[in-house]
Amino acid sequence: MIELVIDQRRRDLGGFEVGRVLPFHAHRMVGPFIFFDHMGPATFQVGFPKTVDVRPHPHIGLSTVSYLFEGAMTHRDSVGSTEVIRPGEVNWMTAGRGITHSERFEDLRAKGGTMHGIQAWVALPDADEETDPAFAHHGADDLPTYEGGGMWARLIAGKAFGAEAKVKTHSPMFYVHWALDAGATAALQPEYPERAAYVAQGIVEIDGRQLNQGQMAVFAQGETIAITAVTNAIVMLLGGEPVGERFIEWNFVSSSKDHIAQAKADWRAGRMKLPDADDQEFILLPPDPPGPAPAMS
Repeated sequence: MIELVIDQRRRDLGGFEVGRVLPFHAHRMVGPFIFFDHMGPATFQVGFPKTVDVRPHPHIGLSTVSYLFEGAMTHRDSVGSTEVIRPGEVNWMTAGRGITHSERFEDLRAKGGTMHGIQAWVALPDADEETDPAFAHHGADDLPTYEGGGMWARLIAGKAFGAEAKVKTHSPMFYVHWALDAGATAALQPEYPERAAYVAQGIVEIDGRQLNQGQMAVFAQGETIAITAVTNAIVMLLGGEPVGERFIEWNFVSSSKDHIAQAKADWRAGRMKLPDADDQEFILLPPDPPGPAPAMS
């Protein structure tokens, strides 16, 4: 049932730690999900430095998906969006042929508090890699929920469990937030060929194996998966139909190495528009890696 368990790798992003789960060398993607970061949990005092903020930077060929358990984050982008995301809401930004954005922690800086959430990237299918950039914010009321048997669930994006979220997606996928009481068991049906569960909080048991906070289980095809909470737990379910081979370098994802090379040249030369409301600084393109961009499949 479990093909692979991936442990998060902790990374410091300049005063703010994340747990990097995807991409992983032995399993690069789960359905269209090509990147998965567990942000925090981290507690900040009033007036913490602005170096923690994520300054303007570019993307191509993907959609970014921001979802919070605690805290707040201000998104600004080059298509004119400014939106504060709070717990239970979704920011879905489609980069397509190119977009730039920033993520600032202005509310937390003013009030203090805890930041805790998930940042994921979803690779766009071939036909949509060059689509127009766009941004959508969805409040918690837009997202289907279910409660029963010691489980509370929210469908963040895609289709699953007979429900469909209002978030516009580009390929068959699902993304779900489960909150399980200790002792509760819930089932993940074999609706999609690629599926995984990430333990964001607590401890669960799957197929006689215990998974702790910070671990992702990748599942075999065609089997119903029973997940039992050993303690109160938060579990993120994700997956869908694969979109094919992808290359990834820095913030760029594409089926074409040439498109990534062009995006790098455009960012380096200042040809990608910065957010109107946040255009005073930006993140420089890092040095080229020693080898070719890794294939994602």
